[in-house]
Amino acid sequence: MSTSIISLRPEQKNLTLTVKVVDATTVMSRQRGPKAPAVKVAECLVADSTGVIVFVARNEQVDVAQKGATITLKGAKVDMFRGSMRLSVEGGQVEAGGDLQGPVNTSNNMSLLEFELVTVGA
Repeated sequence: MSTSIISLRPEQKNLTLTVKVVDATTVMSRQRGPKAPAVKVAECLVADSTGVIVFVARNEQVDVAQKGATITLKGAKVDMFRGSMRLSVEGGQVEAGGDLQGPVNTSNNMSLLEFELVTVGA
């Protein structure tokens, strides 16, 4: 079962989402050594019919998450970065294609919501 972007919450794990890549920007592309593969990181804005969120694609995921593509994230998790939610996939799969229902909603950016960790004392 696919999770919708609007239902995402901090620290959720093992999610499956089908989304459209609205924008993709490579933020790092660096060779680690003469025989090592290059390290690539891209920040992608991905959307479904309920909202939009930042997805951080790494290495071979960058090649799949191109602007305009529909992708399925399997085993995704919600990471927190400076109080904002971001999606990432480590140990899961980023696959081209998927059944995305309806037009995408880019007006509800879940990455713009700020969260604050509150510690409840004993």
